[in-house]
Amino acid sequence: MAWTRDEMAARAAKELQDGFYVNLGIGIPTLVANYIPEGMHVTLQSENGMLGMGPFPYEGEEDADLINAGKQTITELDSSSYFSSADSFAMIRGGHIALSILGGMQVAENGDLANWMVPGKMVKGMGGAMDLVAGVKRVVVVMDHCEKSGAPKLLKQCTLPLTGAGVVDLLITELGVFEINRGKTPVKLIELAPGVTVDDVKAKTEAAFEVAV
Repeated sequence: MAWTRDEMAARAAKELQDGFYVNLGIGIPTLVANYIPEGMHVTLQSENGMLGMGPFPYEGEEDADLINAGKQTITELDSSSYFSSADSFAMIRGGHIALSILGGMQVAENGDLANWMVPGKMVKGMGGAMDLVAGVKRVVVVMDHCEKSGAPKLLKQCTLPLTGAGVVDLLITELGVFEINRGKTPVKLIELAPGVTVDDVKAKTEAAFEVAV
C-alpha cells in the first residue's frame, strides 16, 4: 500500500510538540498544518515575515496578500505577527525555531540533504533552505522515496548540489520512517507504512540501513 501525501504529512505532524515554533517547507510539508493535534499549541513561522499562520483558507475566502514562503494563500490568527524578512531570518539563524519540516530531492545516509536544484535547470536560488538546515534545532525531511524514473532518493551519497551537510534528523517517505540522526549513528528504519515490507524498502533504497521495526 504505502502512505499517501496526506498520510505522510500526518505522520510528520507527530514530531510536533506543544510550544514548538515550526517552519514548514514547500510541498508535502505545507500539509502538516492541517494535522496539528487539537489542543496542541504550535506556532508556524515563515521566512517571508509571518509568525503564527492559520490553516489554508476555504475557496473564495483567499487573501492574495496573505501568503507563506511557498506563495500559497494562508490565513492569519488573532496571535499572528508580521515583520521584515531580515527579522525572520534572525529568528532562524539565532536558533529560535525548534523544528523545520522540509521537502527533499535526495538524502544521504550521513544526513546530507539536497533539496534546491537540479543541475542544468533554471532556479532563482536556494532561498531560505540553507539557513533553515543550519539554524533550526531539528530537521525532518518528507519526500517521495524514489524519483519518477524509479531511482532511489535515499542514497549512500547525494549526487545533487547540497543544501546542507549532515543536517537531517528524520526522514519520512511513503514507505516508512528513517532515523538519520545527522549521520552520528547508522540509518535506522523505525516504522513501516501499512502494507510495506522491509524487502520493499531494501529494493528501493541505495543507502545502508538497520531495521528497528
